[in-house]
Amino acid sequence: MQLDILAIAAHPDDTELTCGGTIIKMVEAGYRVGLLDLTAGEAGTRGSARMREREAARASRIMGIRDRQNLGIPDSAVDGRREYKLAIARKIRELRPRTVILPYWEGRHPDHYTAGQVGYEACFLAGLAKLPIEGKPHRPAKIIYSTLYVPALRPTFVVDVTAQLERKLKAVLAYRSQFSPRKDMQNLFPARADLRERVAGLARHFGLMIGARYGEPFLTREVAAVEDIVTLPVRSI
Repeated sequence: MQLDILAIAAHPDDTELTCGGTIIKMVEAGYRVGLLDLTAGEAGTRGSARMREREAARASRIMGIRDRQNLGIPDSAVDGRREYKLAIARKIRELRPRTVILPYWEGRHPDHYTAGQVGYEACFLAGLAKLPIEGKPHRPAKIIYSTLYVPALRPTFVVDVTAQLERKLKAVLAYRSQFSPRKDMQNLFPARADLRERVAGLARHFGLMIGARYGEPFLTREVAAVEDIVTLPVRSI
């Protein structure tokens, strides 16, 4: 299999929350998109590994994802050990994505930012011809970082997801175990009734940066090349 895009995240629902609209948009554009969850989310306060597996399958159907895998790394124990990097590198070689989406390398949850760090190193290792793992060497052409939950960080670019927001909300709501029907836990577990306002509010913030209604932000480590400065999108004044 050769994917155009592979999104790697620590837990089921991370991709849906941070860049679900972009994933849906790329699927609609005809790209082959896959998701790789590193853990089953079994250490979370709510739900179970089996429950979240069913929720992830439901969310994938909503987004149109046909290839979603889980590495089975212990939840809350994602770290930089070599065996984890090699496990991800094997998937990189197997799926051969052109573009990889990773979580931003800083944040509140150790699993999230560590997934970004080990994901990057795995992408590099997967291209080493003498690496002692199976598969033909492959290194993605592009690595981008989802930065939705780092609103103070200025993104490199923003994807317009106005047309995809409703499907993104449906995909997020597939994780029923993670949302509270009450108001008293809405900080970590937002109430279902408040979810739309929270998701749309963040998306609106980034959409305004590019003159769109809703957007999702991303960052790249490298500088982009531009051939035609006359057709650059987004007005300056």
